[in-house]
Amino acid sequence: MNKSNAHDDEPNPLFNQSLEKGLAVLCAFSAQRRSMTLGDLAEAADISKSSAQRMVFTLEQLGFVRKHPRTRRYQLTPHVMRVGYNYIAANPVIDLANPYLAELTNATTETTCLTEADGLEMVYVARFVSAQFVPVHMPIGSRIPMYCTASGRAWLAALPDEEALALLRASDRPAHTRFTITDEGALMRELNETRQRGYAVNREELFLGDMTLGAPVLGSRGRPVAAVHIVAPTSRWTLEEAESRLGPSLLACARSLSNSVRALD
Repeated sequence: MNKSNAHDDEPNPLFNQSLEKGLAVLCAFSAQRRSMTLGDLAEAADISKSSAQRMVFTLEQLGFVRKHPRTRRYQLTPHVMRVGYNYIAANPVIDLANPYLAELTNATTETTCLTEADGLEMVYVARFVSAQFVPVHMPIGSRIPMYCTASGRAWLAALPDEEALALLRASDRPAHTRFTITDEGALMRELNETRQRGYAVNREELFLGDMTLGAPVLGSRGRPVAAVHIVAPTSRWTLEEAESRLGPSLLACARSLSNSVRALD
């Protein structure tokens, strides 16, 4: 977990380390770690076992975690979703985006999504699912890396070169498939092409069979606030067909949403 005082010589007296540890425990759970022992939690959260015990006890009393009666392993409760839902409910961009995404899905019959940046990842915050086959299920809250996804590259392309390059260099950039572009120079060329087209393309770089086109949503200062992307499974689309038939609708959606977002400022 990133610390607000990570770059300071002296710790800030306002920084609450207990809160940091409690959040680290909550964030330690994942699809790969759905339930954990106290020792597992301490290791995953990078805290001592005694600290983990205090954090888990408090979180259990507050209803955020529970202990399985048979396995004695800890797991999250639905109460955790209250925090995430509050963000979605309070986010005006999501409210503005929903009608545009619904219209885009109706017009293209394909799945459309809104993502927002968090560190080196894009987070799904809205989604309208096609009635047709979709190769990958990405529920709200799912995270995808910036460097190898259409929404991530759309976001990066809307930034100045030096900022985009810094984010790329901070990314590990593993090759998820044989199509994943990981080279720094090649990725910067992709961003330049994205700026020229107005949208980014991901051709099976994260998941096989999954192709997406993404465009940035810009705020009043020309900075990206989100990205819209449309899923074009390779079982139904070639890249050329997707660009010619889906690209214009995607760009129109992103422009309209950007105009609505700027009106809020």
